[in-house]
Amino acid sequence: MNAGEKVHKVLIVDDHAILREGLIQLINSTPGLSVCGAAKNAHEGFELIEKTMPDVVLVDISLPGKSGLELIKDIHAAYPDIALLVLSMHEESLYAERVLRAGARGYLMKNEGGQKLIAAIQKVLAGGISVSERVANRILQGVSGKRKALSISPIEALSDREFEVFQLIGKGYGSRQIAEQLSLSVKTVEAYRASIKQKLYLKSGPQLVHYAISWQQSQTSGIDSESSPVKS
Repeated sequence: MNAGEKVHKVLIVDDHAILREGLIQLINSTPGLSVCGAAKNAHEGFELIEKTMPDVVLVDISLPGKSGLELIKDIHAAYPDIALLVLSMHEESLYAERVLRAGARGYLMKNEGGQKLIAAIQKVLAGGISVSERVANRILQGVSGKRKALSISPIEALSDREFEVFQLIGKGYGSRQIAEQLSLSVKTVEAYRASIKQKLYLKSGPQLVHYAISWQQSQTSGIDSESSPVKS
């Protein structure tokens, strides 16, 4: 690195300690980049932003307590100039457009490797958007009106909050646990459940639980599950 060249500060928010350590080593070994902090949850991450004022934040979607998606919204609202890049194990087809709408500038799956991560960081720092070609094409098709309604997963019709509730149902959480996790009332959670059932064409609570658990298991096993529930 040339003398006087700007070093961009990177903050990492991920709940896996081994991954955090690996990211720190990778980023600190890259000229022009330096890790200014690492957090294991959204609360710690937001506090570190206020203390370190990073240029870019790497955010995992699955965080304990407040989700990475909600953290992105909070950061973007308070610090719109900070670049946000999601690094996640989850299939991008269900998350990438959501995180871009929330204020992130890119989405990268964790199995992509170190070189692609560094390239993605540099791209968002330069003001660009870093997503896969498949997601970029989906976004362009949506803007141009060419994306067919039938090609869209019914889960994509869920709002961000409904999607969070759906994920927690899939993890086996009851309404009271979901309410505590998301700082909502039980009544509000029940309203979300009713809306989710309607959007996914499900008739009962047990059907919703079964479908959510099946979807969650497919995500954990890496199987792409975007099929619609059977309408009956």
